[in-house]
Amino acid sequence: MARTPQPGSDLRVPAGPGLPEGMVIPAGELLERFSRASGPGGQGVNTTDSRVELLFRPESSIAVAELRDGVRDRLLRNLAPQLTGGQLVLVASEHRAQRQNRVATRQRLIELLRTAAAPPPPPRRATKPTRGSQRRRLAAKKHRGQIKSGRGRVPRDPAG
Repeated sequence: MARTPQPGSDLRVPAGPGLPEGMVIPAGELLERFSRASGPGGQGVNTTDSRVELLFRPESSIAVAELRDGVRDRLLRNLAPQLTGGQLVLVASEHRAQRQNRVATRQRLIELLRTAAAPPPPPRRATKPTRGSQRRRLAAKKHRGQIKSGRGRVPRDPAG
């Protein structure tokens, strides 16, 4: 089980697909901004800066630069659509406590980096249906057709 990321310290991304050794982002590369969050909070909602924005620049990161070329390129390519002005901006305001929101943004960054670094899944190889499955399919179609043909009007008996 992964440790909860501690606000204010280096961010440790555990090893996983695409990151066999994991990754450590120095605390100096992470910028946190705080503001007032809307929503629940009772009397402190207008006085507490509980909304957290976590800013991270992957292109200038030392941790990203230390990755192997293929992993680094894949990570930057997959993160590119989410970059705003060359940086990732992650926001959390769902918790009432600032600390919980700080942990939430760090957790989101970890998940984002792990999915961006993961290699693409292997391509699907098409297979033929088995002979038995083809027979069962055709038998089911015939059976269904017989059921439907039995739903028609019943012909009048000329003798009756």
